[in-house]
Amino acid sequence: MPQIRRLPETLVNRIAAGEVVERPASALKELVENAIDSGATRIAVSLGEGGLSRIEVTDDGCGMTADEMALALERHATSKLPDDAIEKVATLGFRGEALPSIASVARLTLESRVRGSEQGWRRVTDHSAVTDEGPAALPPGTRVRVEQLFARVPARRKFLRTERSEYAACLDIVRRLAMARPDVSIRLEHNGRTIFDLQGGEGLAPRVAMIVARELADNSVAIDLERGEMRLTGIAGLPTYNRGVADHQYLFVNGRPVKDRLLVGAVRGAYADMLARDRHAVLALFLDLPSEEVDVNVHPAKTEVRFRDAAAVRGFIVSGLRQALSTGDRRSAQAPDAGAMGRWQVEPAIAPALGSIFRGRDWTAPSSNVRATSEAFRGFEAQVMDAPLGRAEQAEPDPEQAAEYPLGVARGQIANTYIVAEAADGLVIVDQHAAHERLVLERLRAAGAGDKVAASQALLIPEVVELDEPACDRLEDQAERFARFGLVMERFGPGAMLVRAMPGALKGGDPERLLSDLADDIAQHGKGLLLEEKIEHVLATMACHGSVRAGRTLNVAEMNALLREMERTPRSGQCNHGRPTWVKLSMGDVEKLFGRH
Repeated sequence: MPQIRRLPETLVNRIAAGEVVERPASALKELVENAIDSGATRIAVSLGEGGLSRIEVTDDGCGMTADEMALALERHATSKLPDDAIEKVATLGFRGEALPSIASVARLTLESRVRGSEQGWRRVTDHSAVTDEGPAALPPGTRVRVEQLFARVPARRKFLRTERSEYAACLDIVRRLAMARPDVSIRLEHNGRTIFDLQGGEGLAPRVAMIVARELADNSVAIDLERGEMRLTGIAGLPTYNRGVADHQYLFVNGRPVKDRLLVGAVRGAYADMLARDRHAVLALFLDLPSEEVDVNVHPAKTEVRFRDAAAVRGFIVSGLRQALSTGDRRSAQAPDAGAMGRWQVEPAIAPALGSIFRGRDWTAPSSNVRATSEAFRGFEAQVMDAPLGRAEQAEPDPEQAAEYPLGVARGQIANTYIVAEAADGLVIVDQHAAHERLVLERLRAAGAGDKVAASQALLIPEVVELDEPACDRLEDQAERFARFGLVMERFGPGAMLVRAMPGALKGGDPERLLSDLADDIAQHGKGLLLEEKIEHVLATMACHGSVRAGRTLNVAEMNALLREMERTPRSGQCNHGRPTWVKLSMGDVEKLFGRH
């Protein structure tokens, strides 16, 4: 039998580094977090080849003395835990593993100067071995340079990705930390090129919009809610402003960037009836709660957290997001499609035909040519359009409060599908079917139709569904909640559930497949959303079939009634599938189309 032995310190550090430093972005995250924890107001990040050849982080924080620098390179040495109360940690870092882990798999140059000191100190380690140290000239603060990452660990080096992929991961890390601290100025350079230079003190919303997308500022709602000791702030994109991947969802807990399944599931639940399943919201959410209510010591990378009362946190986020969106999302995505607008600038294809109509016209003697021109135009009209698709009615006097209507006053209908309205600040085009579909859905909810749709349909013979024990445990924990949606089940032994009733909306459904999907959904998102989505889908289908169809002729009174109800109804800015129900073209844009600018 092999003898038990103590592993050498260098190997211990490399093993620890495997958990903390997976790639250049992992090392960069630890270094920038250290800079933030030092009280820095300015942080400069410089990368070479996506961090593969060089990572350098410079800050103007509190700095370290020579003795503190030596101690900082020892494992589990930190200044961020003044006592043993790890459950009350208030800094981004606290484990004391980052610097020694990085130093064990790279060449690390650490330079620092305490404010008020005449000179700084430099300490160089090459894969844990100290190779040089001495005085250094630098401003107050700290500069850390990491080179030759994994140079002596070829097994790890070969698993790194391309320069472009590693740079993308580093960029994401800096972006998230820059959002977490809008009061700190952060500059990022890559291969000598400045990527961004963000100034501190600009505010949360402007910084998030600057990092994610500038148009987010005009297509989002601000969030600032409190419940007990919990507070939720940030900005959430309108459902019509969405992406095909979830990479633009930035979540923070007590200022710490996290990637947490419970929070992702809560966001998905909040947008459940406003987005198609393959689309994802764009947002930045900041959740603050007492430090003892959340465990950040789950993984060395510190990107996962565990909540003491997960259900309360999830409910707060879902209700908070829905409340914010219901007050602000009567707006649609603000900018019309750029491609569609660009086509307005092109000379119409019918221009030659129009030219042929007026060519040879004697403008000094209109009476002799009116009939010929009229006949020519009728021939052209027959050529380019079989039947008129737009119509207008005799205008009625506008109401006195017309200028106060956000969606304006109806002026006509195009293709029996789109309502054209004039608002005080522009031209509004409304998709009548998409808009009415949302209105009908909100009416159904207000009337309690969801409860009726979810009413239980008792099974003639209860069905036993066999699943693995963990899946049964997850379903049993949520059984009471599912019962409110019409799914009545109970535990039937270690590896089975007994289904007594199904939601009326899912009559004829397969209980085994439903429970399997629900168990997987809970495992992935922390709390099952699938059943709610199925119920919502039935409501949405009812709303779709009960709404005004495209192609139906509406009179002006009906159009205006639809516009006024849209202005009163939450979430009327998008249909049940996340598409915009209306777009607005400002008067300035209209004038540009005609060169009046």
